[in-house]
Amino acid sequence: MNNDGHMHGMAMGPPPLSSSTIMNNATGGGGGMMMKNHHHMMHMTFFWGKNTEILFSGWPGYDNLGMYILALVVVFFMAIFVEFLSHSNYINKSNVDDHVTFGILQTTLYGLRIGLAYVVMLAVMSFNGGVFLVAIVGHSLGFMVFGSRVFKKSSSEKNLDLPPMSCSC
Repeated sequence: MNNDGHMHGMAMGPPPLSSSTIMNNATGGGGGMMMKNHHHMMHMTFFWGKNTEILFSGWPGYDNLGMYILALVVVFFMAIFVEFLSHSNYINKSNVDDHVTFGILQTTLYGLRIGLAYVVMLAVMSFNGGVFLVAIVGHSLGFMVFGSRVFKKSSSEKNLDLPPMSCSC
């Protein structure tokens, strides 16, 4: 920088435009922000429709109702399976002689449960209303079948393989 406040050798221009700025300018700047790149959209607000991406790039695809329904079914059953793992008591402690083996089995089930819970959460983060609803219904139905007193003969919570979920994921 010289004495009159100018920098020599460094070109200063306007900051580069981000894709959201370009998209907002192209769409009039209103509503939810959506970034488009060919057919790929990333919604930042809840929306309804079958044209979405859930978990993987290009899945379930666009204008493919069958694959969208399959994606909803997959998210639904993953949510049910998370609840099954949360309320299971199938590790027979009398058959496991070693505390280390029992701990490894518990840790494996815990990792599977948390991993699936995060996958369901990531699916919900597609901001698709249908995915959100099937995740909630799947968790609710799974809780009703495996966690509530509707289908249990006793209310013994002490024999669970895993501790209760500490977060709502």
